[in-house]
Amino acid sequence: MIFSNINLYLLLENLLFFVVATSFLAVVNWGWKNTKPFTLPLPLPDWYKIWFLTVQILGGLLPLVVMLLWGVFWGDRQVLTVLGWYFIMLGLQILSEIVTLRNLQNVIWVMVPYLYLPYRFWQLYEGLTIIGSDTDLLWIRYLLILELVVWIVNYALDVSQLPRLLRWEVIASDQVSQN
Repeated sequence: MIFSNINLYLLLENLLFFVVATSFLAVVNWGWKNTKPFTLPLPLPDWYKIWFLTVQILGGLLPLVVMLLWGVFWGDRQVLTVLGWYFIMLGLQILSEIVTLRNLQNVIWVMVPYLYLPYRFWQLYEGLTIIGSDTDLLWIRYLLILELVVWIVNYALDVSQLPRLLRWEVIASDQVSQN
């Protein structure tokens, strides 16, 4: 497939996802418009700060350096295509999180990563197919696999934090055994 066709396809695919995800969030926001404003439970656990920094480095800085060096500076169009769309959608996710948390102050903020992260898994898998088996870009395949692992672990940590984010009451184990 010619790169202009791949980029057109990816533009349409990413645009469709963004429209569907944003529409879903808008409908859910409308349905929950009378809920109490949502704020992050503070303080954040110490491990969260370490994990957040790890995600920023491995999920943001590392692929950005690769995209700028191999995609922009050395002109590899495959790398630029895969990582360019990756960063566009990552930026739209961050924007959606900012809007839902700060402007809407609604619990739908919690839903944003649950929509975007599975799509990111798809993007990275699709990137592996675009890169193909080109031996010159084998290390890019490893980078995409590393990104998949980072984001899957991030997703699992997000899911594990649902009770804390939604402020579900925790019952001590000795109280549970008495009941």
